[in-house]
Amino acid sequence: MQKAAESKGSRIVLALDFPYESPENRGVILSRARSILQAVHPYICAVKINHHLVLPLGVFDGVQQLVEQIRGQGLLAIMYAKINDIGANNQTIAQYYYAAGFDALIANPFIGWEEGLKPLFEVSQRLNRGIILLCYMSHRGASEGYGQTVIDPETGEQTLQYIMFARKAAKYGADGIVVGATVPQKIAEVKHFVGDNVPIYSPGVGTQGGQAEEAIKAGASYLIVGREITMAVDPAQAAKKLMESIKGV
Repeated sequence: MQKAAESKGSRIVLALDFPYESPENRGVILSRARSILQAVHPYICAVKINHHLVLPLGVFDGVQQLVEQIRGQGLLAIMYAKINDIGANNQTIAQYYYAAGFDALIANPFIGWEEGLKPLFEVSQRLNRGIILLCYMSHRGASEGYGQTVIDPETGEQTLQYIMFARKAAKYGADGIVVGATVPQKIAEVKHFVGDNVPIYSPGVGTQGGQAEEAIKAGASYLIVGREITMAVDPAQAAKKLMESIKGV
């Protein structure tokens, strides 16, 4: 990821998300996705694909074509799967997405390590792919789960759920964690615990109210940006402007 960012001179991960479109128009969806990728690839370092595209296009059909385009443009492909099941299922899910060409997957740490994340990490390490863990999401309701006060089972002390997840991400050797750009103070808190060992990916810039420069200053390594780019009149110009706004920050 770092090599891709340095090569492109950008720390922007494009969230290639679109509003609902009738499945009958899947050809239009694929064409639009391809067009945006072609326009913005000089200004981004990776692409995050969500269920917005997987459901209408299919993993081994349209999505795999997009992944091939993404990697052919010198970018990394990240699947925002939010994997959140028992270990055996997680492992199978990962194998399918990796077979489609994805470089990394995003998973939910609420499932725990034993028979949860551990099998996922094992298959990812075997295939030399990455795992990024959720830590604190960008929407308002995130406080109800990620922001709750919990008891650390190892120490018996009270702590915040997202702080525990940050510590565990570092312990597990995660390749990144997700902390919303809408909560820069929490980015700074998490950065204190993970340092430079675990990159912070921050979604929520623009439409959700997150400020790019503020998130980077707080400690975010990469910004995940969707609608600010994909719904712009000129996606390439929007991506370029955002990339230039955080250079040198």
